[in-house]
Amino acid sequence: MKTIAVVGCGRIAKNAHFPNLTTIENLRIKYACDIIIEKAQAMKELYPDKIENVIEDYKIALSDPEVDAVYVLTPNYAHYTVTMDALKAGKHVFCEKPITINYELSKEMKEEADKQGKILNIGVCNRYHRSVEMLEELASAGRFGKIYHVYCSFRSFRSIPGLGGAFTTKEQSGGGVLIDWGVHFFDLILYILGGAKLQNVTCDAYNEMAKDMKSYKFNSMWAQETADFENGTNDVDDFITGYIRTDKASISFNGAWAQNINKEEMFIDILGDKAGARLMYGKKFEIYDGATLETIALDYDIPNMYLEESKAFLESIGTGVKNRSNIDNVLESAKLLDTLYKSADIKKEITL
Repeated sequence: MKTIAVVGCGRIAKNAHFPNLTTIENLRIKYACDIIIEKAQAMKELYPDKIENVIEDYKIALSDPEVDAVYVLTPNYAHYTVTMDALKAGKHVFCEKPITINYELSKEMKEEADKQGKILNIGVCNRYHRSVEMLEELASAGRFGKIYHVYCSFRSFRSIPGLGGAFTTKEQSGGGVLIDWGVHFFDLILYILGGAKLQNVTCDAYNEMAKDMKSYKFNSMWAQETADFENGTNDVDDFITGYIRTDKASISFNGAWAQNINKEEMFIDILGDKAGARLMYGKKFEIYDGATLETIALDYDIPNMYLEESKAFLESIGTGVKNRSNIDNVLESAKLLDTLYKSADIKKEITL
């Protein structure tokens, strides 16, 4: 039996984690915590038989010797503080992506986990998506031959989240579409490539679509309850483009929360000298065989990736064996995000 506390009861907790954590056998959810206590109470009302206590101060859970691990599901800016406090209190930690708002703080979190001898996993859920697992297996087995380039697109039509709120305030989020959507795409690409290491990057970032928030027209907006069109801040990227060289393959990309093209283009192309593949993000992929010229669509089930990553985390804290989403294996993704933003700031290529 493992006992956990969940810190942060907002959107990701409600939509992804609680629905799955509450289905896992031999797991106690002793605390649901949020500084807005009503959010924690709402989770308790949804799962009255699964969540034992509602608290506002997460340090109550950290002081409880029964708590084995803490889920940190707060806004980005709070990841570092809550995670560091939990590690120092002797707890294992699952922290949602991104690790935190910059690479230096992310490294400190890894160092603290090592110092305390605790497991620190990051919510890079796509590593547990069956499509991504299969692509990694196929790439490792040589199905694509030499993978020389990957292209990814994460673009949507006028869909900036929570405009004026935490999503678009750099001090709280660390960035815009790159850190929100790009982190998932780049992390799964580096994973499929077999832990690719960065060589150099160049990037341009734009904030063009909602400079006048009051007049911004949107097609869709998630986290709209956090928006503040009148008095909020929008100082993050809504479009990002660039080029990355790694020791495995090159990567090019375009990402847009909001573009004036009414198409949603969320896919990854893997180009190998024997075969290629297109992964529709969050869905399935097709293989394009260079020898037979066939298009191959595989038949497979896709289990819930949030459930699978939690099962893997709980197994890891039981065995002490670091798995694919341990911070040790995710730091390169954090370094990439940081370097892309730095390149965009100085408008130059950066060599690592």
